[in-house]
Amino acid sequence: MDKQFEGKVALITGAGSGIGRATALALAADGAKVVVSDINVAGGEETVSLVTAAGGDAHFVKADVAAAAEVDAMVQETVGRYGRLDFGINNAGISGGWARVSEYPLDEWHQVLGINLSGVFYCMRSQLPYMLEQGGGVIVNVSSVAGLTGLAMAAAYTASKHGVVGLTKAAALEYARKNIRVNAVCPVFTKTPMVEAMFELDPTFEEKLKRSIPMRRYGTPEEVADAIRWLCSDAASFMTGHALPLDGGIMAG
Repeated sequence: MDKQFEGKVALITGAGSGIGRATALALAADGAKVVVSDINVAGGEETVSLVTAAGGDAHFVKADVAAAAEVDAMVQETVGRYGRLDFGINNAGISGGWARVSEYPLDEWHQVLGINLSGVFYCMRSQLPYMLEQGGGVIVNVSSVAGLTGLAMAAAYTASKHGVVGLTKAAALEYARKNIRVNAVCPVFTKTPMVEAMFELDPTFEEKLKRSIPMRRYGTPEEVADAIRWLCSDAASFMTGHALPLDGGIMAG
């Protein structure tokens, strides 16, 4: 049976766990060759092992997305190994700390913006020239529901994820006639290591946040990965410039 992404190549940042790992497994299951990138070497190599154990083709590249030179090298290694780049899944991100705007630590502000927003910009800036050269491609940026509405006590995270949505829209308009589609997904907090670490800091937060979700449950990395897989597919061929909420109904309220 033909796989829809046979012959395609995907680069996924933050793929050492969570949404990135689930996306690597989903795209590989559909035939894509997958480059797994993360600053976490052990996690990234584990994702590669999971992909290859399932019969897929994967390769790990360590990269810090907040460093433009490392991002350039990551994209170059992807194309050097597999000869092309069809899907750029820009997922790497951190939550940052919890504090009011007037008390938010400057070093944390710069770290969160550097990874979550500048990191996505660096990735797109490196990915797009290859996609232009080969005649097309798809970029999916991982934002958040906090990119669509405010999240109190998380100024840096909220600002960075709003920035990802704006960057996505700008790029979509710039490349709409070049056969390059650019979209974002905006999950509510999903059960990933990053979110579970936040819940450990405040045991009451997990239940409080769940009650704010109309469906009264959290999403899974696999549900987000399925949305990303759809955005990469020909089924979404007329969709660009959108920020797709995966939120259990929060944005309907």
